[in-house]
Amino acid sequence: MSTSFPSRRGVLTAAALAVGALMLTAQAPMAHEFKAGAIEVDHPWSRATPGGATVAAGYLTFKNTGATPDKLISATAPFAGKVEIHEMAVKDGVMTMRALPDGLAIPAGGSVALKPGSYHIMFLNLKEPLKEGTKVDGTLTFEKAGTVAVQYQVEGVGASDSGHKAH
Repeated sequence: MSTSFPSRRGVLTAAALAVGALMLTAQAPMAHEFKAGAIEVDHPWSRATPGGATVAAGYLTFKNTGATPDKLISATAPFAGKVEIHEMAVKDGVMTMRALPDGLAIPAGGSVALKPGSYHIMFLNLKEPLKEGTKVDGTLTFEKAGTVAVQYQVEGVGASDSGHKAH
């Protein structure tokens, strides 16, 4: 009876291909970008919410690659009864939060980061808790670029950053 074993070169080639495929697969979930016209939306995310929570916030970065300014004018999310564009700021030593009913300007050739303690998308009257490790759907509507569907990656309850670093 003759037993044949793969050559060392064949085993190394197969191992290298498997490692390469694994690396590509591991990087695929990190790609989390959306585009509407000249507006690029980078890595929308939110925090998981404890049971009974009625609000959550969405964070992301807008990059305007165009030559004219644009404006985020509205947002929707099927998991929330109402969605607003908000700003947090410190005024006279006090943290304040207010809705931006006229939207959020995105300068031509510039970017705007929505992050904890700053601009954010406010999800009000949550219909269900946001669970860590899931993605939830939403839409963003821009004055010039139109509407784009996005998915918010739900991070841990205490997340202060999405863990995603800009490319």
